[in-house]
Amino acid sequence: MMINKIILLFFSSLSCFSCNAQSPDLSKPQKHEFRAVWIATVENIDWPKYGQYNSDLQKQDFIRILDEHKKSNLNAVFVQVRDACDAYYAKGAEPWSEFLTGQQGKFPTPFYDPLSFMIEEAHSRNLEFHAWLNLNRATFKKGKTIAPDHISVTKPAWMLVYDGQKLLNFGIPEVRNYITDIVVQIAKNYDIDGIHFDDYFYPYEVAGGVLKDDETFRKYNGGIKNIKDWRRSNTDSLIYQISEGIKKVKPRMKFGISPFGVWRNYSTKNPTGSLTNASQTSYDNLYADTRKWLQQGWIDYIAPQIYFDQAHGKIPFNELALWWGQNSFGKHLYIGHGIYKIKAGWLLTEAPKQIKFNRANPTTIQGSIFFSSKSLTENYGGFQDSLRNNYYHYPAIIPAMSWKDSIPPLSPQKLIVVKNDEGTPVLTWQPGEKATDGDENNYFVVYRFEKGEKPDLSKAIKIIYIGKSNTFNDTSVEKYRGYIYCVTSFDRLHNESQDYALFTTEYGY
Repeated sequence: MMINKIILLFFSSLSCFSCNAQSPDLSKPQKHEFRAVWIATVENIDWPKYGQYNSDLQKQDFIRILDEHKKSNLNAVFVQVRDACDAYYAKGAEPWSEFLTGQQGKFPTPFYDPLSFMIEEAHSRNLEFHAWLNLNRATFKKGKTIAPDHISVTKPAWMLVYDGQKLLNFGIPEVRNYITDIVVQIAKNYDIDGIHFDDYFYPYEVAGGVLKDDETFRKYNGGIKNIKDWRRSNTDSLIYQISEGIKKVKPRMKFGISPFGVWRNYSTKNPTGSLTNASQTSYDNLYADTRKWLQQGWIDYIAPQIYFDQAHGKIPFNELALWWGQNSFGKHLYIGHGIYKIKAGWLLTEAPKQIKFNRANPTTIQGSIFFSSKSLTENYGGFQDSLRNNYYHYPAIIPAMSWKDSIPPLSPQKLIVVKNDEGTPVLTWQPGEKATDGDENNYFVVYRFEKGEKPDLSKAIKIIYIGKSNTFNDTSVEKYRGYIYCVTSFDRLHNESQDYALFTTEYGY
């Protein structure tokens, strides 16, 4: 039966998708669910297109990408804005990325600030925008341009060389301060919703590779005797510094990490690890104690890259997702899904089953992030169709973070409904006043119920609009039926107003 449903999802017409979307076995729509995608810029994976160095064409393509994801009812994007001590933004000290302009340090033509542009376009679609940065990489292995003012040129003593590329040496305090300042300036200068790092801290081990930071260890060990413990301490210090720096300039900005999926393998010496058998782990090989960062409250969410299928012999998806749910310490857990692996042989049932598994554990798993953007926009294995017509058929609201903001906004006022020239109802309302914490209405949600039905705002299927506009044309009404409309407001961190504006239509629409 499941095989038949997947075949339908891949080959059926839109009307069949709509039929499938009503199946409770598949959809189980969630009112609150984080739905995001990584938009990778390194090596021009997702954006900008390789060789497309005209700014206007880049803008058009980014708008296309956002529109595609909005149609899929995603509610956040993670855009890579720092690949290798470079930049996709104007207000910063590092040179422009070669993947943006064709040559590192070369200005965009015609000139624009990509980060400002991308934030504005994302927010206009009510999508959260998270700035994704690589922390350690300074250069690539070969064939990449280096600007004369690049940090690897101006500060060669800050570099480690490993596996043919230069990396920032986290053991040097000035390096940690430099990275922290880069991040804090982005947070200060741009209206982003979050700062995001992936899994690159210390490098993944390669055969024959030697990380030559012994001299740094002798100089800065601070009494730590084991070099591996010292490396973890360096990464801890960096994450703590960045966390504190963000809180000082924008305390409500989110900060999160997307580590390699396995923190540590379970063993007699380490019973807190997951029941996995990974050859490398975030803690032991990358020196990133991400579990500790959650426990200490330094980060707001974790998005482990669980790019493994449910039948994986050494790192099964379900086991690892459950482990993270038990070790997120009250912070949000978004599962990182390797949708790109559909092209590498994943069964077409795998990604949908992972979504269903997440939803079967809603108290510990708050949503998903997909790698990468083109896996969706190019509809690998029909997965984008599955999202649009099944799992994400209904929109969802980003879960609130009570530890950052728990005060709800005030509700909208003066909801009126009039009939337009086409005979469909147009809703208009006034935003509520500022809340006690000064927050304004950031966006609105419209719920629609049958006339005589008791409004239940917990039902995701009753949501017909999520957006910033305070007017909405309900083109999906049926004639000769009456409806009840409820409109609530949300603040920037997704707290919903405790009350709502209400209007009941008469029959005849």
